[in-house]
Order: sequence, then structure tokens, then C-alpha cells
Amino acid sequence: MAKGKTLIGRVLGQKTPKTVVVLVETIYRHPKYGKILRKRKKYLVHSEEKIAEGKKVVIRETRPISKRKHFEVEKVL
Repeated sequence: MAKGKTLIGRVLGQKTPKTVVVLVETIYRHPKYGKILRKRKKYLVHSEEKIAEGKKVVIRETRPISKRKHFEVEKVL
């Protein structure tokens, strides 16, 4: 079992080599009012291979690779 968080997201693009931008969408219920809300966050993710835009990926937390990059692609769904 790998340490760290694992998240599922969608690839938005690959502008720089070995880095993809992944959008992770979390759905949660507001604690007081009960409304269902969506939280979206973009992550810079390390990837050795090229991944097409729009693909779903599983990303896993690792040691910091650069200033903003601390996740890597575990597998493409």
C-alpha cells in the first residue's frame, strides 16, 4: 500500500515535458445548509509518459518534485 493521498481527476493539458495538469473535483454537502457543493482544484502532476487531454487518471502524493509538483500519475483509467 502506497503512502500519501490518492485522488482521481481529469487531465486538462500537458504544456511542459513530464508534467500534466489534473483537475480534481470533490463533491461534498454543506455542513449547515445541506446543499451539495463542488470543489475543484488543479494539481501539477509528474508523468513520464504523454497522456491525452480528457483522460481520467489516478494520482498519488509523493515527495516534492518541484515547488508546485508533489503528485505523480499512478495509472490511467
